[in-house]
Amino acid sequence: MEIFVNGQARQVPAGMTVAELLKLLRIETRHVAVEVNLELVPRTQHPQHKLVDHDQLEIVTLVGGG
Repeated sequence: MEIFVNGQARQVPAGMTVAELLKLLRIETRHVAVEVNLELVPRTQHPQHKLVDHDQLEIVTLVGGG
């Protein structure tokens, strides 16, 4: 199925969860926010939230520094 991650089209297996996508993208989950179709998905819901064809995701990571 096709989803869009931060504006980029990406092919992923059907039924993939947010948690599985983050693992596939090698994104550390401690400091990340995920929005699916303009709705924030709480971190506790990442393992259960299944993605569907044409979902629009925004993945934002926190960066420290000064």
